[in-house]
Amino acid sequence: MTGTGQRTGAAAPTDVEVAVVGAGLAGIGLGSRLRRAGRTGFTVLERADDVGGTWRDNVYPGVACDIPSALYSYSFLPQPAWSRVFAPGAEIHRYVKDVARTEGLIPHLRLGTALTGARWHDDEAAWHLTTSRGPLTARALVTAVGRLSEPRVPDLPGLGTFPGRVFHSARWDRDLPAGLRVGVVGTGASAVQLVPELAHRAASVVVLQRTPPWVLPRGDRAYAPGEPRPDRAALAEEADRLFAARLAGTAAEAELRERAEAHLRAQVPDPALRALLTPDYAVGCKRALFSDDWYPALREQHVTLEPSAPVAVEGSTLVAASGARYDVDVLVLATGFETTRPPFAHLVAGRDGQTLAEHWADGMTSHASTVVHGFPNLFVLDGPNAGLGHHSALEVIEAQIGYVLGALDHLDQVGGPLEVSAAAEAAYTREIDRRAAETVWLRGGCRSWYVDERSGRLTLLWPGRAAEFRERFGEFDPTLFPRPVCAQPG
Repeated sequence: MTGTGQRTGAAAPTDVEVAVVGAGLAGIGLGSRLRRAGRTGFTVLERADDVGGTWRDNVYPGVACDIPSALYSYSFLPQPAWSRVFAPGAEIHRYVKDVARTEGLIPHLRLGTALTGARWHDDEAAWHLTTSRGPLTARALVTAVGRLSEPRVPDLPGLGTFPGRVFHSARWDRDLPAGLRVGVVGTGASAVQLVPELAHRAASVVVLQRTPPWVLPRGDRAYAPGEPRPDRAALAEEADRLFAARLAGTAAEAELRERAEAHLRAQVPDPALRALLTPDYAVGCKRALFSDDWYPALREQHVTLEPSAPVAVEGSTLVAASGARYDVDVLVLATGFETTRPPFAHLVAGRDGQTLAEHWADGMTSHASTVVHGFPNLFVLDGPNAGLGHHSALEVIEAQIGYVLGALDHLDQVGGPLEVSAAAEAAYTREIDRRAAETVWLRGGCRSWYVDERSGRLTLLWPGRAAEFRERFGEFDPTLFPRPVCAQPG
């Protein structure tokens, strides 16, 4: 699909009903549902030259879904032919591209078009957007940029002078040759997938670990020809039951920890190495990972686990907090993403010119994880408390899409802008905080990218079951949106 969409050729319209920012799973899903609802006056802005979001950007060796494939397609467009229990990243990317094509979204795409600013204009009841390819006006604005789109790069003294190749895992060097000495910074989801692959190709690998992750058995395998795939609805119900293990102090949490500890004992017989790999926090406090080859890779003779974070780079030498020094040819930064403070929030200014970043100074807030007071006709997909720590992100994304469609229908009826009340946003925030207080995400004894680093609030995850979110917020509720006041005739 590279090069398709409205990047070149006939001039694209400058006035649309709905502007969607981002062509990942959320943006393409919304575009598909808009088309199916008969709405054609929309455009999807994408700064890259292809659709796919995180599955376009992440091409490191071993990249794959970390939930069962059957849950990783739209319910209205199921993929019946995933090749494995956990689909490889390229296969997911291909699925998103196929959806964009088969759902007729190509004419609506503006690839190679970055959002550079968005400001609400009360007098026009519209959003004025500036982009890398010119201005655009939209009645409604939907951000669908995701939380794994802006790589986080550590501030390491000397990093800029490293003479070898250095890159973030989400910006993988496809031309990386085999037989090199590789340093990997981080032990999160990307590292757990790519390190075993690097162990097959590199002369040596050193993994710098600030905090060990909890790792659970994966059980990945290829599907046999003609083998039926799991039922999506049944698998979704099964996944939702896992939320019980995210409540601190429950029997389900203890059972999950026993399972993780058993996996570690079975794969790491050396007690000294096992001690270095044993977290001191609750399972699920940080993102729980799934792998059957992470621990075996760390036992390889040419793979070294350094149990401390890097503190400096001196020439080709990585200096760890422990004082250990490692000479490497390549430095891979598997250091995660900007999540709780999304960069796009600085670009969006609502009523009275306040930006989303300013509104979220104490952590992201919203109502229904989708709408924000002070920002009329704005809908945020995959934003505040819209993630799931036990299930597929698509469960919440699809509910949000349903909410947006209902809001647009209501907007057509009332004719004025939709702005959720401050009271509704405050009430939802209080509920989130109250429910989050009982979870391992706040009581598990760790620091994670789920929690806002300034306020200490859980701002990334929905602290409940996916089914509840769908039931409560899968449809638009107009009662929390004050009707616009119209001037009376004189």
